[in-house]
Amino acid sequence: MIEFAIIAACILIAFSIGSNDTSNAFGISIGCGLLKFRTALILLLVFVLIGVSLQGHAVMRTVGKELVGLSGKSLTLSLTMSAVIIILSNWRKFPLSSHQVIIGSLTGSALALGLPVNYYTLLKIVLSWITSPFSSFFLSIAIYKILEKTLVRYSVFVAERILSILLLISAILIAYNTGANELATAVGSVVYYGILDPTQAGVIGTFSLFFGALALSHRVVETVGKGITALDIISGFSAQFGAGLSVWIFTTLGMPVSTTYCIIGGIFGVGFLKGIGTVKLGLLGRIALSWVTAPALSFITCFALGKVI
Repeated sequence: MIEFAIIAACILIAFSIGSNDTSNAFGISIGCGLLKFRTALILLLVFVLIGVSLQGHAVMRTVGKELVGLSGKSLTLSLTMSAVIIILSNWRKFPLSSHQVIIGSLTGSALALGLPVNYYTLLKIVLSWITSPFSSFFLSIAIYKILEKTLVRYSVFVAERILSILLLISAILIAYNTGANELATAVGSVVYYGILDPTQAGVIGTFSLFFGALALSHRVVETVGKGITALDIISGFSAQFGAGLSVWIFTTLGMPVSTTYCIIGGIFGVGFLKGIGTVKLGLLGRIALSWVTAPALSFITCFALGKVI
């Protein structure tokens, strides 16, 4: 019975990632008017599945084997509470890092239930959270400057066509990373607890993520795609591709980093380059605050519940 509860919790959290993280992959493309929402969903389904199948194993191992000891109770508690927190944040139109919520929940429940915690692995993960948005920031600025110098050689029509193709490629890269990193974070503990094998977890997680995106993700797309700074195609591509490269690098290292904050770091980078006045610092401040509150809230909630149930 406990296994069905854990699988249900895994499905719920994959659904919640889909409801929140379609904005990471396609929020900028939709905000720029390049893609329709339905087309974005189809691309998301395909490339999330490819990502979790080809490269998800590294992050699964970090989260499922190296971070904390696992039990049926800790898995049910941590995955269920993670999903609830992420879905509620999405409903409030507020982008939140599913990684931070999941890691906070797993750590809190493990400590409450007397399970081992690998603090060295936890430290590496936290350092990755800190450095990855900054890498996106600088990569996005570099890409923007390169494109500015390159595209002046072409006519406006040709340059726009090139940028449209590049922006689509960057969106696909983010969708791939969503499978290889975001979804792998969600299902890693289930795989290493032995309930599902990686293929089963990847397929179930991908379709759960897809239905979450279909149901709720349009709310956060508005904030990431248009709410932080005004985006044209060149700045949209630079932000998204810089973030995609950053997440992919950390994925190869097996580190579960936040695609949400890498995207935001990239958007802030091109906004900063265009002038600090173009960036909505109030909204950016709220998002930065969530960087601290998300793992703290999930940790405290799961620790407290783990002590009483």
